[in-house]
Order: sequence, then structure tokens, then C-alpha cells
Amino acid sequence: MRSWRVRWCSGCVPWPSMLDRNAALAETARASADRSGRSTSARVPIVWQHQVVHVDFNEVIDRAGTAAVAAESYREFLLGDVPDDELPPADADLLSMWVADMDVAAPPVAIEAIRARLDRQILGYTRSSGEAYRAAFAGWCARRYGWSFDDEHLHIGRGVVPALTDLIDLICSEGDKVVTLTPAYHWFEEAPHQHGLELVTVRLAVDDERTTIDLAALEAALADPAATLLLLCHPHNPNGRDWTVDELTAVADLCRAHGVRIISDEIHADLLRSGRQHTPLAAVAPESDRIITCLAPSKTFNLAGLLFSNIIIPDEELGEAFAERNSGITNPLSLAAATAVYQDGDEWLDALRAHLDHNLRLVGETVASRLPHARFEMPEATYLAWIDLGDHAAGIDDLSAFFAREAHVLVEGPHKFVADAEQCIRVNVACPTPKVVEALDRMISALERRSAGAA
Repeated sequence: MRSWRVRWCSGCVPWPSMLDRNAALAETARASADRSGRSTSARVPIVWQHQVVHVDFNEVIDRAGTAAVAAESYREFLLGDVPDDELPPADADLLSMWVADMDVAAPPVAIEAIRARLDRQILGYTRSSGEAYRAAFAGWCARRYGWSFDDEHLHIGRGVVPALTDLIDLICSEGDKVVTLTPAYHWFEEAPHQHGLELVTVRLAVDDERTTIDLAALEAALADPAATLLLLCHPHNPNGRDWTVDELTAVADLCRAHGVRIISDEIHADLLRSGRQHTPLAAVAPESDRIITCLAPSKTFNLAGLLFSNIIIPDEELGEAFAERNSGITNPLSLAAATAVYQDGDEWLDALRAHLDHNLRLVGETVASRLPHARFEMPEATYLAWIDLGDHAAGIDDLSAFFAREAHVLVEGPHKFVADAEQCIRVNVACPTPKVVEALDRMISALERRSAGAA
């Protein structure tokens, strides 16, 4: 595996680990970026075997013809109920800001690992329990979260959503109820419904400053004898809260008191704002065997298509049942890429986080200056901007269709979320900064035109 190090990122501040012998290379790269007129927050040189490789998060990568859901499946998955005459023209210049994957290149270390694995020429059945991978992932959890777990509790899945579906089926019985906090992303509703289970929603408390968990309402839901499982999203999708240790402890205590298991979907755990550290729910209740933790390299490193996840199940019986549904065989390219990023992906991720911070600050500044009736809470994690448009959205029945038609921007509106998402949109900013600027201007201009026409 080739070694590499990020040399500088947002604001051109050198990394503390920068080697003196490479300082001149970093300065040359910085000067080149300045002369090019690019935002230096998005052009990140990486030293890789004594050469500078530029990771440019503002690079435009053409996804056409790759069967990318974000680019080619919006009519089916986002606008499926919209009449054809209300859709944008087929040749419209659409900006895709909806699906939760990134419009940036995957880390060079992941691409190199896949190429190296392809060079071995045989892509046969591959065990998902390789020691190198397990050591890499355990090391990542220790470095990034200060958390360790029993190696026997780690199971490799085909993705977090398939794992949710399997686990719900294994944990719940007919008549059981599943509880979750809302608004929530749609799979938290679809997965229980696939098994004929009732979903009980607990609305998050929102004030002018911060979104929090309504613990009294949550306890009332958990106290129902039929409540068997809590689906927790941590960090929360869509609003980006990374729950505090106090909040997590309170949730764990309530579930323990009422005998409710927890599946903690922590797929966005690595995408925190710079300087923050994620604490897994299981870390605040290490004695519990009733907390299942779901993590993956997919969101972190833009590897969603590799269908690979880490499911930590302390309950031995449940772990064995889950393993029986997952053959222990995985995609060899997925395993190679995941091993590489967990071994050597730290500095690339830190640079990405700086880029996302920059894009989200732009969202906050733009909303504050041009949408006086909207509410935007800077997310503590994720690359998703959750915007409550308030009165700006009054009278618009389908926000996704409106912005697709009037602004040629694809975003997810209330219909893509479980409850309590009225007048809200989710905007994916894991993309080049100019794309974020253009999308915001198009959407706000569309709202302004509508407002002027109604006046």
C-alpha cells in the first residue's frame, strides 16, 4: 500500500504533521492554487511517494452514463408521482443535490487499493472476516471515536439499510412497535413497514437555537408494552445533530428501563464539523448487549456503491442469527477499498471535512441574507443542509417538483422523510463549491419570482 499525507487544506493552514522537507512543495502548490483563482479551501495537495497529488474537491466529474442514481434515477425515486407536464425538460441542466452520496472523487488510497486488487486478476469468493480488515476498522474506531469493541461482535453486511431490514425482522414479532425520532429519513419507516410493524414517531424539539430530543415524549413512547425497538440515527439524518453524551446516556437509560433494544445507525459518524469527535451510543453504555451499532465507509469515503457495512452486535444469539443471513462472503473490491481507507484515510477525510464546513457556512450565510423567514441550523455532522423554508414555501404542495421545474435543482422535500418535515428541504452540499452557490441562487431566485408574481 502506498503511503500518502495531506499537506494543507482549508485556508492553506499546514497540517501539524507536515514534514519540513516537503514544505517547499506545499508552498509551491499553494501558490499555484492562488494563481489559478480557485478557492484554496477546496484544493488539497497530498504528498504520495514524494510527489504532490492534488485532491481537488471542486473538480467536476461527469457521472453521465455510469447509472448513477443521483444523475439518472431522479424521475423514478424523487419525482415519481409528478405528472410529466410538471417535470423539467429531459434536456434541462439539472443540478443534483438530493441523493446522499458525494460529487467528489473517492480517496486516492481507495482507488489505488481497488486497482491493486484487480491486478491480482482473480475475483473469486472472498471472506468478509479477513484479519487485515478487522484490524484496520478497529484501529479507525479507536483513533476517531476513542471506542473499542469485542472483535467477535463485528459482522460485515451488504449495507446499513439491508442490515436494518434483517435486524428488525430478527428482533421484532407480529404486533411489536418500532419507535424513532422525527423527522427521519424514509428507510426508518419503510424497513418496519416491510415487516408489517407499526412505527411510532417522536417529534424532535426545535427552538430558535437547537434541535433536541424530547425525552418526556420519548419515554411515553417507550413505555408502551408493545414497543420493542428504537431506531436511532446518530448523527441524525436529516438535521445533522450529533447527539451529546448526556443525550445518549438518557436515551440508553430510558431504553434499558423499558426493555427496548436500540439499533443505532451511525453511518454519518465520520462527517462531523472539523474539531468535533463522535461518541458512539454503545460507548456510553458498554455493559449493554442490547445496542446494535451500524457503521460503514460508504458515506465517509463516497463508496456507497460497494455495498459494505460494519454491524456491531454484542448479543451473541442475535449476532449468530444475523450471520446466518449474511453468508460471510463479500465483494473483494469492497474489502480492499474499505481496508485501505480505514488504514490510511484519516487525512483525506479531515481535508474533506474542511471543504464541507466551507460549503455549509455558505449555505448558512446565504439563507440568512436572502431567506428571512427560513430556519437553518448548522449541522454538527453530515454533508446535508436541512432548511425549513417557513413562509417562503407557503402554498407549494411539492417542494421537490417545484425546485426541479422552476430552478432545475433536485432536492428532497417533505415527502422523502418520516413525519414533521413540512416546508423543509434537504440539500446535499458534498460537491464542488460553485455548484452549491449556483444551486442556492437558482432555488432562492425561483422563490423570489414566485413571491413577486403573487404580489
